[in-house]
Amino acid sequence: MKFKYNYAVLFTFGLIGALAHAQIPTEVPKPQDNPPVDFSDPANMILFIILPLIVILLFFIWRSKQRKDKVE
Repeated sequence: MKFKYNYAVLFTFGLIGALAHAQIPTEVPKPQDNPPVDFSDPANMILFIILPLIVILLFFIWRSKQRKDKVE
């Protein structure tokens, strides 16, 4: 009985591997095809540097206000 169970498990894992390989898309853009971010462009500078800094700053301001409200 154990012998048949081992073959069933191996067959199942083999089938899962074959199905996973069949799901790889071919006409989708891949990360290695993208050019690096150009920081000389002002839009990229705003999007990747300034906006994250503003979000982090607003988070710390919000958190300090939350702490002040709990103390009062």
